[in-house]
Amino acid sequence: MKGSSQWFTIGLVSAWYASNIGVLLLNKYLLSNYGFKYPIFLTMCHMTACSLFSYVAIVWMKLVPLQTIRSRVQFVKIATLSLVFCTSVVSGNVSLRYLPVSFNQAVGATTPFFTAVFAYIMTVKREAWLTYVTLIPVVTGVVIASGGEPSFHLFGFIMCLGATAARALKSVVQGILLSAEGEKLNSMNLLLYMAPIAVLFLLPATLFMEENVVGITIALARNDIKIIWYLLFNSALAYFVNLTNFLVTKHTSALTLQVLGNAKGAVAVVVSILIFKNPVSATGMLGYMLTVIGVILYSEAKKRSK
Repeated sequence: MKGSSQWFTIGLVSAWYASNIGVLLLNKYLLSNYGFKYPIFLTMCHMTACSLFSYVAIVWMKLVPLQTIRSRVQFVKIATLSLVFCTSVVSGNVSLRYLPVSFNQAVGATTPFFTAVFAYIMTVKREAWLTYVTLIPVVTGVVIASGGEPSFHLFGFIMCLGATAARALKSVVQGILLSAEGEKLNSMNLLLYMAPIAVLFLLPATLFMEENVVGITIALARNDIKIIWYLLFNSALAYFVNLTNFLVTKHTSALTLQVLGNAKGAVAVVVSILIFKNPVSATGMLGYMLTVIGVILYSEAKKRSK
């Protein structure tokens, strides 16, 4: 039984890695290599899939118990989270049009830095001094990686930094808004409510900022039907990223999840370089390694401070 449990956990982690890295690489391929330059519409496809799959998984298949929204105030809090989440995903997708996945992951690794900053600003929560010291290599590594990145693009870098900051802000805001005992939602139920609200936010943005994207997609499909399959598969993967993340969290410890998350970023970098063959300098790799080491030290310092 113990062996079966270990293999089950390994399978879950593998599925989490595959879906996470898969959606990242497919986003890059669609937005940059394939030439489908509509990141807001792509994000809306992701959120639509998350809405449908979440409903099937929770309401029909009952993978987790359904948690209901208990008040209008709680709904407003979830809507606020959804807006921050939209900003993060759209900004991340926009950045993939201009930056290689390897550099995108290097910048994304600075999430702990932004989390610590927002936690201090919004909750005046101070960490141990050692925790703040470990953030120095996290930021320094990205500065070095930026200077050594052959494909550096300022606008792409700003969008990637914005996506990372928004991701950190979401985690802090989620902790503040849904901290009351009656308002806590597990990640799958939170996604069930956030995804449809995200679609409502993204729909007008798509119509105004990416005019006639549906017509353009249909025209592309007439020439190459694969674009439809790419979008469907990509959107399904976006949901399975959330599902496998929830299951891995459920079947492992928080510390294990942090370690696996750090390793996942490194794996994504290697795989993206092998697939897209984007040029990488020794300085850039040194900067990314320094950032990863800083994140590992940060995780260890957080664990000791508890």
